[in-house]
Amino acid sequence: MSTSSSLGLRSERGPILIALMLSTSLIALDSTILATAVPSIVADLGGLSQFPWLFSVYLLAQAVSVPVYAKLADTLGRKPVILVGIALFLLGSILCGFAWSMGSLIVMRALQGLGAGAVLPMTTTIAADIYTVAERAKTQGYIASVWAVSSVVGPTLGGVFSQFASWRWIFFVNIPFCLLAAWMLWRSYDESVERRRHRIDYAGASLLTVALTLLILAVLEGGQAWAWSSWQSIGSFAVGAVLLAAFGLVERRAAEPVLPLEVLTRRLIVATCLISIGVGTVLVGLTSYVPTFLERSTGATPIVAGLAVAALTIGWPISASQSGRLYMRVGFRPTALIGLVVASAGAVSLWLTSATPSVWATAGSCLVVGLGLGLVATPTLIAAQASVPWNERAVVTGTNMFMRSVGSAVGVAIFGAIANAVIASRGGDASRNAVRAGSSAVFLAVVVAALVSIAAGLLMPHTRAEDVEHDGPAGDTDDSEPVGSQDGSDDPDRPDRVPQPSTRPSPA
Repeated sequence: MSTSSSLGLRSERGPILIALMLSTSLIALDSTILATAVPSIVADLGGLSQFPWLFSVYLLAQAVSVPVYAKLADTLGRKPVILVGIALFLLGSILCGFAWSMGSLIVMRALQGLGAGAVLPMTTTIAADIYTVAERAKTQGYIASVWAVSSVVGPTLGGVFSQFASWRWIFFVNIPFCLLAAWMLWRSYDESVERRRHRIDYAGASLLTVALTLLILAVLEGGQAWAWSSWQSIGSFAVGAVLLAAFGLVERRAAEPVLPLEVLTRRLIVATCLISIGVGTVLVGLTSYVPTFLERSTGATPIVAGLAVAALTIGWPISASQSGRLYMRVGFRPTALIGLVVASAGAVSLWLTSATPSVWATAGSCLVVGLGLGLVATPTLIAAQASVPWNERAVVTGTNMFMRSVGSAVGVAIFGAIANAVIASRGGDASRNAVRAGSSAVFLAVVVAALVSIAAGLLMPHTRAEDVEHDGPAGDTDDSEPVGSQDGSDDPDRPDRVPQPSTRPSPA
């Protein structure tokens, strides 16, 4: 693919970009459309006490499968992995539409989550493969815009289907999108991967999956489904930690580890992963508590409260699409720090204005946070992707996204504990003032998370865009030393050097 090709949906690479946007829309729409249909689902299937699992099991399946898919993509190629992910998501959606009980719907949601675990990191990885470092910010802006549209369209569609048709259509609507996305990827995206015999790390993949399942499950359900001091919580944390330690030992001896541990020793990768945890924490704090805060403190309707949160996802793609100009000029670290400061300012504004609730003030604060996060998430991910060769890029992308999921899961647990404690001390959730005080406490915790993320941003090495254009591994380099020349990764005779795939539109 010629790097001089124009950008945009009508360019030579436009069909691939459209396919990536369609693939992203599957996950983005699904994450916003379900919430408004929960009352209808419970009325039809029952299982009111079980419905939180519709979200937890999806998040769990998505998070634990990302590292495995990422390694497969670096081994077998991106195209087969994303097509398998779309197929699993399609199958899960069809089965969800025919669910006969809350238990069956939860199982099918897990299947959807397994598909989402492949789709999301692959769209970002493919974009990194076919676009240069200078181009990626704009293309990530296109992909991020899908989330902005879905944040408005999703709740609206969910309400329409629930009120005028059936909640089952919130799953059936995925069918044409899945088929179209898969067809466009099959037709337009062509990659050639070096075919050689691989030694699949079954032991490592199994240990990692089970360990992450237990740890994330403990975080998601601790304090809700069971007490933090219960045997379920303690046992999940303990066994998960032991299995994670065993995974580390297995990976040191594996011929082709599912998660190369040396990747996590590089300063740039570690810093961007820590930032990603912070981004996930801030996101879940706003998206989970802003709607309830506005509905209970100002009397806003669910649609109005949802639109206030949508301001965050509107600001994100705007700044993300423009971040390339900034990081090409000043570098990745200053761009990320600017974004973190802006996001922190928005979080502080949200906390201060929560004392006198206002829909407009809340929406404005969310917009500022979104503008800041767009300058953080995109440049840090691009820096991490560009700092490694092709055969490590999907692993790095998957790790980054997994860390964001970890941040969200941990954030849900921490924020839930804070909100419940404050609300209980102020008279319970029947009191409007108690709910407002609990939400305000959560917003203060979001401020703390944003400020801690600034500290993580300071850990990033001073890396310029031109330093990582070579696809070499980035370590603790300074501005004067090209990253690609550190360990011979640009040497064509290096044994572990894998040729870049051909990602050109198919003549067909």
